[in-house]
Amino acid sequence: MDTLLQALQPLFAPALTFAGSPVSWLELVGCVLAVLMVVFNMRVNPVAWPLAIVSSLMFFALFWHSGLYGEASLQVVFVGVAAWGWWQWLKGHQPDGSALRVRHLRSAARVTAVLAIALAWPATALFLRTYTDTDVPWWDAFPTAASLVAQWLLGRKYVENWPLWVVVNVVSVGLFAYKGLWFTTALYLLFVAMSFSGWRAWRQLATAR
Repeated sequence: MDTLLQALQPLFAPALTFAGSPVSWLELVGCVLAVLMVVFNMRVNPVAWPLAIVSSLMFFALFWHSGLYGEASLQVVFVGVAAWGWWQWLKGHQPDGSALRVRHLRSAARVTAVLAIALAWPATALFLRTYTDTDVPWWDAFPTAASLVAQWLLGRKYVENWPLWVVVNVVSVGLFAYKGLWFTTALYLLFVAMSFSGWRAWRQLATAR
């Protein structure tokens, strides 16, 4: 990992200063791609997924360099989930065989999603506390666990991915601010607003069908 970070060192060079802190080229380009990704997600455009793959790889390097190992590891998982989501949006089907469309989760499935987060959060925190030197295992673990569930919901075009992203992004704002990643903090504040917009847009799509 140290070798990889050394190879990427030129990308950690400051591109600009934001809120008194330097913003690397890696962080800047990753943020731009991430915003474009959310815009395409809101429009249910599969172009969002390749953008997700590239931005996730960039944020992996950024978060690992900052000691956010849970968030960094999550980005690697995101690459795989993005490839799966891309295929789902292009070729996926619903249980009745019809093409995948924007829709709501059933009540039982909502409970299952909440339980999945409730189980994954402490398991992830225990792993981070045991095997890494992170100083925020529980704080880092929550968005890590919840994001995995949100990504699955997004890949299957469930409206409920958006309110879950609202929660994840709000928690992440505090986490990144604590780590001094101010540009990424501003990005996630933007993501909070965009998640509300995506939630409204997908609710309308689900109602219209």
